[in-house]
Amino acid sequence: MAEETKTIYKVSSNPHVRSKATTGSIMLMVIIALMPATGFGIYNFGYRAAIIIGITVASCVLSEFLFNLILKKKQTVADLSAVVTGLLLALNMPVNIPLWMPALGGVFAIVVVKMLFGGIGQNFMNPALGGRAFLVISFPAAMTNFATDVYTGATPLALLKTGEKVNISDMIIGKTSGTIGETSLIAIVIGACFLILMGVIDLIIPGCYILSFVIFISIFAGRGFDPAFIAAHLAGGGIMLGAFFMATDYVTRPITKWGQVIFGVFLGVMTGVFRIFGPSAEGVSFAIIIGNLLVPLIEKFTRPLPFGYRRADAKKSKGGK
Repeated sequence: MAEETKTIYKVSSNPHVRSKATTGSIMLMVIIALMPATGFGIYNFGYRAAIIIGITVASCVLSEFLFNLILKKKQTVADLSAVVTGLLLALNMPVNIPLWMPALGGVFAIVVVKMLFGGIGQNFMNPALGGRAFLVISFPAAMTNFATDVYTGATPLALLKTGEKVNISDMIIGKTSGTIGETSLIAIVIGACFLILMGVIDLIIPGCYILSFVIFISIFAGRGFDPAFIAAHLAGGGIMLGAFFMATDYVTRPITKWGQVIFGVFLGVMTGVFRIFGPSAEGVSFAIIIGNLLVPLIEKFTRPLPFGYRRADAKKSKGGK
């Protein structure tokens, strides 16, 4: 009697995208792409920015290492995802924040948002934004205090919201107040171009995000299509950093192309709502978090049908008829 052969199937966590690139190599390219914004942030705000970045990255890496060690799980710090989380979280913080807050934010981002839900591929929102939202809600005064020895006034977006004029050239270069990594449009775009050229991201989500945001503020901000006003909004705040580096996160974005279009448009509209009608001059972080929570619903309606199926067939199969 011939021996039976057994087929072993290996089931892994999402995202299920076939590629020669590894998680570690992709994360390394993201780190490289963030270096212009990181370097300019340190140049712009001084050594304290470097300390905050170091603390946040160390907190994220150590949190993931200890979580895996205590629960006797396979160590995953080598995939560099914790480093990316720590770097993005640090770049979204003001430079004068108490140093224990970046450490706490890193622990929350890794342990609560990422590891408790199964680690990379299972988190329901971007861990860096989850950590930042936690800090903003818990310590709003510290997270919105952008006064430094160099910049004592409000951020350009805050000035813009009150109807005051801003220097767009300074905003594009980055010589303004704000979080460590959001001020220089040039530095962010350089990093984004690197990711696009390396094939790590494409322009679907960022393009739909930015275009829908521009259309929204042109209609509802009461300024019409004002190029200077629009340029100031795009150069200020975290919209460019969010559009290219956080909205494009493989785990928390839709996989389908139409899903990515809907996702990008939703982010642009929500950011416009927060900025124009909300009390804050920002809104990127919460717009992306809300978008992350809606991804399963978006993919439910944009998931392609198997070959040979019609929409009616799919509904019948779900109903068991």
